[in-house]
Amino acid sequence: MRSIDLNIAAWRKSSYSNSDGGQCVEVSDSFSDVVPVRDSKNPSGPALAFAVGGWSSFVSAVRDGELNA
Repeated sequence: MRSIDLNIAAWRKSSYSNSDGGQCVEVSDSFSDVVPVRDSKNPSGPALAFAVGGWSSFVSAVRDGELNA
């Protein structure tokens, strides 16, 4: 496992995040091979890093409603 320097990451809030303080997810497009994801309410907390292909598949599944309960 390699280390990722998140200090250079430019973060953007997900369009699925809402303004009432819940479901606040930020992602970074600053890396070519991974997509870091974090809770915007805790920006200095931990982040998860997903392979670009895995993240793309996840976003597509969300858009297509495949993950609805």
